[in-house]
Amino acid sequence: MSPETAPQVVTLGETMAVLRASGPLRMGTDLQLSVAGAESNVAIGLTRLGHRVRWIGRVGADELGTLVLRTLRAESVDVTGARTDHDGPTGLLLSEPRIADLTRIQYYRAGSAGSRLCPHDVPASMLSDARVLHVTGITCALGPQPLDAVRAAVHTARAAGILVSLDVNHRPRLWSASEAAEVLRPLARDADLVIASDDELALVADPSARTTTDRVQSLLSSGHTREVAVKLGGDGAELHTLQGRERTPARRVTVRDSVGAGDAFTAGLLSGLLDGLGPHDRLERANTLGAFAVGSVGDWQGLPERHELTLLDREDGATLR
Repeated sequence: MSPETAPQVVTLGETMAVLRASGPLRMGTDLQLSVAGAESNVAIGLTRLGHRVRWIGRVGADELGTLVLRTLRAESVDVTGARTDHDGPTGLLLSEPRIADLTRIQYYRAGSAGSRLCPHDVPASMLSDARVLHVTGITCALGPQPLDAVRAAVHTARAAGILVSLDVNHRPRLWSASEAAEVLRPLARDADLVIASDDELALVADPSARTTTDRVQSLLSSGHTREVAVKLGGDGAELHTLQGRERTPARRVTVRDSVGAGDAFTAGLLSGLLDGLGPHDRLERANTLGAFAVGSVGDWQGLPERHELTLLDREDGATLR
C-alpha cells in the first residue's frame, strides 16, 4: 500500500449497536437503531474531514455486526482490520434521554465480540505507513486480551516512529479509578499526546501531583509525552506543550445531546495535527467539532464535513439558501 492510500490514523476498540430511546425506557418509548464506539466515532469524525482512517475491532457474526461494518464503510472508514467473531455477539447499548440534556447509558457488552480483541488482531502490517495510532482507556478496560492488544499496538507504533495518541476516557462502570490508574499511568508515558478531562488527569499523572498544572507537568516531564490536551467542557479546552499552554473557549451552541462530544473533540484535535496546524488552531478545530456533536443528536451523525467547519460562524438562526 502506497503512502498516498495508506491510513493516516489507525485506531482499535469496540463498536456496538446503539438503541437510542426517544423518552424514558420504562414507558415503552420508540427506539432508533445505530452504531457507536469511542474509537469509531473518532474515525468517522476524521474521515468526514477527508482523512484516511483504519478501524480495527471485532464484531459478532450477526446482523448487528453487519450493521457496524456497513455503517463504517459508508463513512469511508477502512475496515480491513475488522474481524467477524463467531463466538461472541456484537455489543449493545441503550441510550436514554432522562432529563434536559442528561443522557443515561446502559451497556450490554459482557462476552461480546469486541471484548475478545487480542494482540493477533493488530499485526504490524495494519499500522504500516500510518502517522497516528489512537487508543483509549475504554478498550483497556474491556479485559486482559483487549488491554494486551492496545499494549502491542502501542509497542509497534513506538518502534515504527508512529505518533501515539491516548484518550483516557475513563468509564467507572467498566473499572474503578484505582484499576484504571494502574494500567493507564504506564501507558500514558508511551503516548506522545494524552487527552483527558480535568478530572481524568489524576489517573495518568504522578500520584503526588495535586493540581491540574502539576499533573500536566508530571506527564510532560516523563516518558514520551509531548502534549497534553485537557477538556474543560463548557469552559473550552487547553493544550499543554513543552513550549507552553494554549487555551480556547468552547463554541456556544444549544446543547441537544452531549454524548460523543469528547470523541468529536479528539477527532478535531487529530485532524489539526494531520493538517500541521499550530496549538491554537488545533484547539479551535477540536472545540468546533465538539460543538457540532453537542448541537446535534447522535454520537457522530451530526459531525461536519470539511466545507462545513465554518457553519458555526454564521448568525444564530441563519438559513442557508
